[in-house]
Amino acid sequence: MFDIMIWAGVAMSLAGLAGLIWCILRVARARRAKLPDDQLRAVLKSVLPINLGALGLSVLGLMLVGAGSFLG
Repeated sequence: MFDIMIWAGVAMSLAGLAGLIWCILRVARARRAKLPDDQLRAVLKSVLPINLGALGLSVLGLMLVGAGSFLG
């Protein structure tokens, strides 16, 4: 039972990490394109909710790993 919690937490953390890496690459690509200020801000605004969601998913996954390790 607790092994499932740990592996589910690992999967959630990795999914969150993949989302964070995607956000970093998206913003880096936009900066490299030397977009005008208003277009760069639009890219940042579109990436922000995904970034926060990925960070939250990663934190929840790490909490699940910690709880599974502590209880198991």
